[in-house]
Amino acid sequence: MPAVIGLGHVGIFVRDLPRMVAFYRDFLGMKVTKQNWDAGAVFLSSDPDRSDHEIALIRGRPADENPRLIHQISMRVPTLDDLRTFYRRLRADGYKIDQLVTHGSAIGCYFFDPEGNRTEVFWLTDRPSWVPTSVAIDIEEPDDVVMAKVDAVWEKIRHVPVGGMPDASALAASSLSLS
Repeated sequence: MPAVIGLGHVGIFVRDLPRMVAFYRDFLGMKVTKQNWDAGAVFLSSDPDRSDHEIALIRGRPADENPRLIHQISMRVPTLDDLRTFYRRLRADGYKIDQLVTHGSAIGCYFFDPEGNRTEVFWLTDRPSWVPTSVAIDIEEPDDVVMAKVDAVWEKIRHVPVGGMPDASALAASSLSLS
């Protein structure tokens, strides 16, 4: 039976994105690895060679007394087949799937745990990517087809360096159709 092999990152909803980025970057010494200010998302890592991000700051924390704080809890699996197995189990057990996407650097299955916390299991594709991208993908297809679709996204975003601002072609990759 597949099992997760470690925490990948934590996504946090924030009210003041620039202030939170400054805190994690300047106070804690993390490095901005991916950013899309228009979408309200900045990703940071303590060591980009080891992990492309450990913290994801996402604009959207409400001002009410009981705000949603956690954007997602993300855990890594060792293989694409393990990801498929989790995806199938989640569906069979009736868990709500939020999205199944490629980020270029990973394929993630986002779902809600029994108390409604957004959770992700993901598999790393070995394609470094520094653009926060989420393009729907069908992992039930054969490995070579899945990877060809991952590569189609990756080819459009691979030129953006660590911490770089995505250009128009990289941003357009977020709206690719992989059907």
